[in-house]
Amino acid sequence: MSTLPFSGKLALVTGASRGIGAATAEALAAAGAHVILTARTSGGLEEVEDRIHKAGGHATIAPLDLIDGESIGRLAQAISGRWQALDILVLNAATLGSLASVPAIDAKEFARLLTLNIAAPQALIAAFDGMLRASGDARVVALTSSVGTQPRAYWGAYGASKAALETLVNAYGEEVKNISAIRTHIVDPGATRTAMRARAFPGEDPSTLKEPAVVAQAIVELAVADTPTGSRIRVD
Repeated sequence: MSTLPFSGKLALVTGASRGIGAATAEALAAAGAHVILTARTSGGLEEVEDRIHKAGGHATIAPLDLIDGESIGRLAQAISGRWQALDILVLNAATLGSLASVPAIDAKEFARLLTLNIAAPQALIAAFDGMLRASGDARVVALTSSVGTQPRAYWGAYGASKAALETLVNAYGEEVKNISAIRTHIVDPGATRTAMRARAFPGEDPSTLKEPAVVAQAIVELAVADTPTGSRIRVD
């Protein structure tokens, strides 16, 4: 009998082709979960899938663009046709957008940012609500940023999307906490060595930042523990 905490469990991780998403997918697989990997780039997903399989884990890739709302419905239909329940949903995929003053935010770019950072997570929750309710212990984990609660100049667009994401996910948690085994959690990864961080802080020395694997391990520990719904952690 397996002693892995997520043996027999199903996890879905968005933005899983690199960075925190890839590390989280690998950590969940190492803990026994079968992980569905989603991102736009199939090449990156295949690399992550290969690493998981070589480590003895199980994963399935599902390349898709989360901005295409219909693709989320198709994904849910395909997954529900093979599995009965979804135990872990990690809402990691996001775009930084251009850092700009609020009056200078480009309307088209802002619309795209909000679609990926907030509308897509809502669509994912809606599409997988039934499978999450079918789990005996489901977790929805959303990745956020400190700018979602502490406004920073020129970060208005991204910060607004993260503030909205936290409210949306926690509202869902409140809606289902008494009628299901679903719990929601918010994770602020803090300063981490990712491509998004490098874009936001181009002069920063990446060697001074923690690896995405540190955040991934914190997410696994959060999901393994008897963590109350609505919990928010920061990984320092």
